[in-house]
Amino acid sequence: MVEFALVLPLVLVLTLALVEVGLLARDRLLVEAAARAGARAAAVQDDEAAIREAALAAAPGLDPSLVSLQVSRAGARGEPVSVAVGYDDPVRLPAIAWLFGSSVRLDATAVDRQEFG
Repeated sequence: MVEFALVLPLVLVLTLALVEVGLLARDRLLVEAAARAGARAAAVQDDEAAIREAALAAAPGLDPSLVSLQVSRAGARGEPVSVAVGYDDPVRLPAIAWLFGSSVRLDATAVDRQEFG
């Protein structure tokens, strides 16, 4: 019983940390999907609002107020357009915030060729 009482806090912290890492991995995949969708939208149009809307639609689990989006164009038709998406992912489990900090920065970039211009 004493050994269990000594090991239980460590097991709980490890379990919560594993859950948080899983949530961060899911959000990382959503950020990458948002970057790809944003790059595709930027390849076919020049409207910043539509590009942001397409990126956010591809990542429904992210808080839109924490998403930053930057579009970089190089030239006209056939040239690359790059979309960088950043997300300050808040740590959802406050019991282990000391392990991760208050938030984790997730970044992804996608490049596509412009189809207009």
